[in-house]
This record gives sequence, C-alpha cells and structure tokens, in this order.
Amino acid sequence: MPRPGASGLRIKSPDLLIAESGADLDGHGLRRSMGLFQLVCFGIGAVVGTGIFVGLSDTVAQAGPAVVVSFVLAAVTCVFTAFSFAELGGAIPVSGSSYSYAYATLGERTAFLVGWCLLLEYGISVSAVAVGWGQYLNQLLGSLTGWQLPAALANPPGDGGVVNLPAVVVVLLAALLLVRGVRESARATAAMAVLKLAVLVLFCVIGFGAFRSGNLSPFAPEGLAGITSGASVAFFSYIGFDSITTAGEEVRNPRRNVPLAIMICIGVVTVLYCLVALAAIGALSSGEVAGRPAALSLIVDRVTHSDIGGAVIAFGAVVAIASVVLAVMYGQTRILMSMARDGLVPRVFARVSPRTATPVANTWIVALVFAVPAAVVPLDMVMNLSSVGTLAVMAVVNVSVLVLRRTRPDLPRRFRVPLSPLSPLLGVAFCGYLVYGTGPATWLQFAGFLAVGAVLYSLYGRRRSRLAAGVDGAAGGPASRPDADPDEAAHDGAVPAATTAAAPATQEA
Repeated sequence: MPRPGASGLRIKSPDLLIAESGADLDGHGLRRSMGLFQLVCFGIGAVVGTGIFVGLSDTVAQAGPAVVVSFVLAAVTCVFTAFSFAELGGAIPVSGSSYSYAYATLGERTAFLVGWCLLLEYGISVSAVAVGWGQYLNQLLGSLTGWQLPAALANPPGDGGVVNLPAVVVVLLAALLLVRGVRESARATAAMAVLKLAVLVLFCVIGFGAFRSGNLSPFAPEGLAGITSGASVAFFSYIGFDSITTAGEEVRNPRRNVPLAIMICIGVVTVLYCLVALAAIGALSSGEVAGRPAALSLIVDRVTHSDIGGAVIAFGAVVAIASVVLAVMYGQTRILMSMARDGLVPRVFARVSPRTATPVANTWIVALVFAVPAAVVPLDMVMNLSSVGTLAVMAVVNVSVLVLRRTRPDLPRRFRVPLSPLSPLLGVAFCGYLVYGTGPATWLQFAGFLAVGAVLYSLYGRRRSRLAAGVDGAAGGPASRPDADPDEAAHDGAVPAATTAAAPATQEA
C-alpha cells in the first residue's frame, strides 16, 4: 500500500474499476438497456443545443463570417480528444468517464480534480443550457400565441429579469424523467435528437436558399485573434460528447459501442455545425446575427417573411435544449456515482434504487443544486468558464491514453488512437490553444475553482478514500456495494488489494 503521504498519487487499476462496475457482466445495479443507435442519439442529445441555437450569435460576434473556421478549429480539438476517449472508453467501459481514466493513470488527486472539473462541465453547463431554453420558449410562445412570459420570469438578474423560471422547470422535468429509468430516458433522448437534427437540416435548406456571397466579406474582420476567440466560444457547442462514456455500465457491448458512438457523434455534429454556421451567415450578415438571442429563428423569420418558420425553429430549439439538459444531467449523476463508490464524495450519490435501477437521490440533489444557478446566472458568465474546465479535462484524457499505453499495454482495446503518440499530443496542444483564447479573466476564475477543489480533496476526499482505507471491493465484498462504508468493510474482513491474486488495485504514480 502506498505511504499515507502519497495517497494523492495512488492509482486504481483498470481491472478493479471494471470488476467493481461489472462492465463485462451485468453492471453495478444498473441495467444494460442502450444499444448503439440509442447511444449515438444520447451523444447528439448531449451536444446539440444551446451552443448552436443560442451561442452561434456570440461566436459570430468574435469571428464574423470566419465563424465556420472557428467551428472547424473547435472540432479538430474535439476529434483528437475523441480518439482518446474512444480508446479509453473501450478499454475501461465504466460510468466514471474521464474521472475513472485519470484514477487509473494519473492518481487519486488528479482524478478528484478531474471530477471537480466535470462538475463544472456537466453541472454548470446544465444551468447555461437551461437559460438558453427560456429564450427560445419565449420565442415559440410569441410566435404561436402572441404572448410571452414577462422578462422578470424569463431572464436571470443582469439580463433584465429577476428569476429564470423556464430554466428551473426544464431542469426539474429532466430529473423527473431520469429517475423513472434509463430506458425511458434513452428513448426520449433518441426521439428528441432525431427531431432537432431534422430542424437544423430544415434551417440549412432555408438558409442556403437565401445565400448571398457578399455576406462573407470581409471574411475575418478580426483576423486570427478573432477566429481563435470564436473557436473558444464555439467549443461550448461541442461540450457533452464525452458524456457517452458515462453510460459505460448501461450500454450493451460497451467495448465496441462506446468508441463507435463517440466517433459517429463527433462526425455528425461537426458537419452539421459547419453547414448551419455557413447557412446563417450566408442568409444574414454577421453584423445582424452577432449578439442576437434566438438567432436561428430570427434568420428564418427574415428570410421567409413569416413567423411560421421561426416558430418551427424555436420549437426545435426548445426540444434540442431540453434533450441536452437531460443527457448532461445523466452524465453528471453517473460521475458523482463513481466518485461516491470510491469514497471521494458522500455515499448517498452512489445509492441505486432497486425499483428503477437509477440513482434517485443523486439525481434530485443534482437537479436542485443546479436549478439555482440556472435561475439567476446569465448565460455569458458561465460559457467560457465551463469551456475551460472541459478543455482541462480533455487534456488530461489525452495524457491518460499515453500513460495507459505505457503502464497497461496488455489491456484489451477495441479501438486504438491512430498516430499515437502524435495524436494525443496534438489534442493537448489544441486544448491549450483554445484555453489561451478565453483570456486572463477566465484563467484566474478557473485557477480559483481548482484551488477550491484541491482544498475539498484534502479535507474530505483524501481522508474518506476507499483506497486510502485499504478497501478494494474485490470478490463482491462490502466495498463493492455502492452504500458500503469503508469502516464497515474493514470490519467485515475486506482484503487490501496488495494481498489479492487479482491485479493490484493501487500503485505508485
């Protein structure tokens, strides 16, 4: 067992992660009910939403017509990291996603900070996405009935409102569906994903029908700096594809389906985003699009000279953004469940209902906690910070691939990163480049956020860690139960991993 002072460097072996989760068997109290199609739809459901329906106008404000290049640059960053996620998702198919990958390669302290960043990525982005939902809901209500929610109830403070009531409602509705069961949630997400893809294709048809090449000149009014800043904003539009890996314990044949779903999702989303951005700027000048809420509906209204087309786009956005809230909240609850199994957060997050096979308490806690910022925080205050947290996690995932290749070359891999180690290193470099584009203010905010996470790990996670207590959960012992206590496991005779015949649970980093 590692020295107590080195507990932050303790590594949890992939074999133990897989054994605890039952990734090659029947899961850890969760049901394997998702196939490849549902998993791809789940990924698209987690990605396509506020970033393109609402955030497009902010990206245009930075890059002008070169917004297409910004989307491509953000996509390239995601592609390199998607390769790494695909390899790790097939090799370690568990619910913990990048948190578990960091635990298996870089140590417990890094894993906790990755989980802390995922809390920022998944949790705060839920709030940001929910804010965008309220904007399009009002647009839809105005088109259909001529009536809209008053600004005091439709916008957060700072944006002319008091409380964003629609944002709270969509978060609570998503939680209600999630606690009913993953099968029901997956079906709803698949239906919503298909619908919003159809709406975006319809937008492209309308936009390209009114395309004017003169709108593309000047192409990059702010030069390379504007494209880089735009890419940093556009990256928010891709956040969520990694949530596919959080479903590792509820997917049939995860070693095959998780990597395949990631690559399909990124490919579809990248092509779609570039087409939507080009259609938007071709139909309406960048000056008219920049900074406008519900920009896609505005463009369709202007092109068709009718409220009907805008209402269709607004309806698609309402559905799209709701599906993002659903999928991202799902990912957040599974990350917390994995961390709770390891003792790094309270064990209530790991309890699975025997009736619904879902972490009910976990889901409601997440919903209630993130409904608050959704109600009162303006969208632009969290987009950059959420993007930086995601980029940091992606950089860690790229490094994890390189480390795992070196430490566990024997681990089964259904997908291998091409051109390794060049591809993961490029992934790290592109992540750093986009972080640079967010600006010093965001860097300082993120540094403060990490400092808070480090303090929480020192005060709680390091002391409560199951590995620190010598509990490995092998052979179905008490530690393998989500609600088992480390002290209880020790009294029941759990055997430290270093003494078992299985692969060691911990090693020095």
